[in-house]
Amino acid sequence: MIKNLEYYMNLPYKTELIKDTEKNCYVAYCPELEGCITSGKTTIEAIENIEDAKKAWLSSALEHEDPIPEPDYALHFSGQIRLRIPKSLHKRIFMEAREEGVSMNQYCIMKLSAAAVGK
Repeated sequence: MIKNLEYYMNLPYKTELIKDTEKNCYVAYCPELEGCITSGKTTIEAIENIEDAKKAWLSSALEHEDPIPEPDYALHFSGQIRLRIPKSLHKRIFMEAREEGVSMNQYCIMKLSAAAVGK
């Protein structure tokens, strides 16, 4: 797939909108595209302007061959990871999984899930 301007413009970049009470306008920006920001007198105008700002930001990045991040939620995850671990750790995980009466896979999922939520 060719990653040209059209490709990037069709990605679901997040747009955030905030009211600037000092300047009495609305500010729109794309947090994933550092520095891609604009404003408008109304929310509609700010949203329309961010599309132009995004196009200018992406065009400049492509022209200068700068890296362009893709939205986090545009990434695809297979649900699989492959790890190389020390044999001693492999043995320990095997023994603990057996004590729990679950597969090594289920045991690792249980441990990773607990660590991910801070338990």
